Amino acid sequence: MAGTPSKYQRVTVTHRVDFAPDLWAVRVRLEDPFIFKPGQYATLGVEGEIKPVERAYSIVSSPLETEELEFFFELVPEGELTPRLYKLQVGDSMLMRRQSKGLFTLDGKSGHKSHYLVCTVTGVAPYISMARTFACESDQGRAPDAKLVVLQAASRPWEFAYREELESYAKKYDWLTYIPTVSRPWEDPSWQGEVGRAEDVLRKYSDMHGLSASTTTAYLCGHPQMIENCKGILSRCGFSKESLREEIYWIPKKASA
Repeated sequence: MAGTPSKYQRVTVTHRVDFAPDLWAVRVRLEDPFIFKPGQYATLGVEGEIKPVERAYSIVSSPLETEELEFFFELVPEGELTPRLYKLQVGDSMLMRRQSKGLFTLDGKSGHKSHYLVCTVTGVAPYISMARTFACESDQGRAPDAKLVVLQAASRPWEFAYREELESYAKKYDWLTYIPTVSRPWEDPSWQGEVGRAEDVLRKYSDMHGLSASTTTAYLCGHPQMIENCKGILSRCGFSKESLREEIYWIPKKASA
């Protein structure tokens, strides 16, 4: 059954890159303009027998990229949608709801100038959107009056799909600091960077970069256990509920009694 045109537009894959066997990104061409803020998500789907099969995915692109959108995926073999999205190649199409959603956007109310962006693997997607927007504004002579510190955790180095882009921004602009950390460094002996899970090094880098509760809003995106652990650490450091934002990418199954 096709998606209702009033709710969906059909988007066409124009570019695909595979970072690992289970990690890939696509760019899609839009039929109609799509308005969103950095950090928000779009709902993507494919036709089903009764209704479209759809899920929410954070947008990698900046809102200043007007003709195409980029998305970063992780394959869930037993999932209902990602195995079908994984098959899509350049020229194929899928459905996208016409309205963006989400409150996982940069804090503009507290007056905080520092933003601590913590994530696991695909959870970097909304932060790329934020960084690309800041980069565009900087290149136009409108340097942002804010600082972004991105702490990205993964099991293995090859899971850092946007590492080169973030490192290039960090070298070019003084508003970005990027820290990738891996929890299984033995799987790549050439890795020379930080080691540990996000929660293992969270406090180290908040102290190093002066990310105090009085000046900083923290953002947690990706694995639910990482989010829960980091929330506890930051709360004990004095971060209020209002200064902690989270985007959980899936809800963990409850353990059997």
